Amino acid sequence: MEYPFWFGGSASSMATLLTHPLDLVKVRLQATPNAQKASTSGTVHRILLTEGFTGLYSGLSAALLRQMTYSTIRFGVYEDLKIRLRARRPAEEGLGSMLIPLSAFSGFIAGVAGNPADIVNVRMQSDKAKPLRDQTRYRHVFDGLVQIIRKEGPLRGLFRGVGANATRAALMNSSQLASYDICKSYLLRNFSMRDGTASHLVSSAVAGIVATTICSPVDVVKTRVMSSSGQGAWNILRASTLREGPAWIFKGWLPSFMRLGPQTVLTMIFFEQHKRVYSRFPVI
Repeated sequence: MEYPFWFGGSASSMATLLTHPLDLVKVRLQATPNAQKASTSGTVHRILLTEGFTGLYSGLSAALLRQMTYSTIRFGVYEDLKIRLRARRPAEEGLGSMLIPLSAFSGFIAGVAGNPADIVNVRMQSDKAKPLRDQTRYRHVFDGLVQIIRKEGPLRGLFRGVGANATRAALMNSSQLASYDICKSYLLRNFSMRDGTASHLVSSAVAGIVATTICSPVDVVKTRVMSSSGQGAWNILRASTLREGPAWIFKGWLPSFMRLGPQTVLTMIFFEQHKRVYSRFPVI
């Protein structure tokens, strides 16, 4: 059965409302190269102390716009391609290997489309971790987009780091959506589980672990490129390795998982519920 294109963006936005503070902590840890001794709890304490509770939701407007663009496209294109594939190959055998390139392709496209909002999101979240002279002070996502266009140009500014971001999005989609579908199919086929909340929870938890581990190196580079004002991905990659050694590629893995794990679980559960309601009342 086909579903509305926007279900993925809606489900991801709902999850973001609950997990945004975790994403903020992850970005703060990743954006500061000399913060080797910073901890997740210490970062949370510092934000609450200096910015108050609302500081945990810095950049929320940009995060929501990102989900409405990036996640809508990555889910929508992937689900459409998956439906077309299953129409041509009704048998389940061999479908798993095809889901990976399909999800990677849809993720790459979504990464390009969601890049402008992602830049504003990263900059708003990492702003208070920078010296005053380097802070952007965007009031909201649209203020950020306008300032970037004025100061940096529409293409050079809004699509800074698009290569790293699109690559990360391709890895994210293939490791998250494909692994979710593969794991759920395995559970239903081999453990006689029903297509319900239990199988959704287990599959999304596995997908969150896989996605966090695979995407960590690109995620750190993407965060540092977007929060900087001029350095390219290669220069940041080289400088980070020289300063911090190879361990930098997993900097912020725990806060990344603390954010991506719940984000994945909530997104997939909301997405499955969207589909369940639609199957009963297909008028949305």
